[in-house]
Amino acid sequence: MSKSVIITCAPTGGIHTPTMSPHLPVTPDEIAAASIEAAEAGASIIHLHARNPDPEVYGKPDHRPETFMQFLPRIKQSTNAVINVSTGAGLGMSMDQRLAAATAASPEMASLNMGSMNFGIFPLLEKYEEWNKPWEPEFLAMTRDFIFPNTFETIEYALKNLGEAHSTKFEFECYDLGHLYNIKWFVDKGLIKPPFFIQMVFGILGGMGAELDHMVHLHRTADRLFGAENYEWSVLAAGRNQMPFATQSAMLGGNLRVGLEDSLYIGKGELATSSAQQVTRIREIIDNLGLSVAEPDEARERLGLKGGDAVGF
Repeated sequence: MSKSVIITCAPTGGIHTPTMSPHLPVTPDEIAAASIEAAEAGASIIHLHARNPDPEVYGKPDHRPETFMQFLPRIKQSTNAVINVSTGAGLGMSMDQRLAAATAASPEMASLNMGSMNFGIFPLLEKYEEWNKPWEPEFLAMTRDFIFPNTFETIEYALKNLGEAHSTKFEFECYDLGHLYNIKWFVDKGLIKPPFFIQMVFGILGGMGAELDHMVHLHRTADRLFGAENYEWSVLAAGRNQMPFATQSAMLGGNLRVGLEDSLYIGKGELATSSAQQVTRIREIIDNLGLSVAEPDEARERLGLKGGDAVGF
């Protein structure tokens, strides 16, 4: 029997800027509402970034724990969803800044990128002629000459200071094949223990292209490296590839991620009005495939999470 599909939803992220969509959640109220709606639509895991609500830098990625604490408790009180705090935070931030919210919140899950990479979002500059805030084009342009650093030292630092210290499990984000082998190195060192959760990321400039062959190859490689019984795998794809890749992952026995962090659209040329709209769409597809959607407590059991009663908010 096929396992149920774990849906992760990422409501805001740290890539898109407010000019790109009026529906992108920015304020704590908006992020809380978007997360609650996504959970009600069927997401078991909510992957969270924060945005700065101050007028001068409105919408800029924000690593401050006090910003996260304006919406994390509200989401927990209103849903049973697993709350996953990103350690990606914002491009250009130090690892201590990236870990600040998660170490303060001690969540059930946190994301962790498994390798240094070029992370190019500067092509988005070509799509817009006017910007709501000066920080937006500057933020995008700096990624032309930017490496997102995730060294073995900083990954180990996160595994020990967040993972071991807080019993927080990770969404290991893999943008390329070599990132699986980085996970394997830490597994062999005993710093990553099963069950663990691998998020395969496609369509970001600097990482793997959104090609089905890549997904199949990564899945088979992960099975060979770790054993299918020791990990859960999930897929996210940027932009127009979001729904096709999510569907293919479900068909292949995997899990998936949707949300406005990964795509602002629900269809060709049509902006999504919410992340919940994307969750609803993929849930309908899952239902039509004859599959079922995992409830949050099933996701907790399969991922070996500590439970919502053991977090710090």
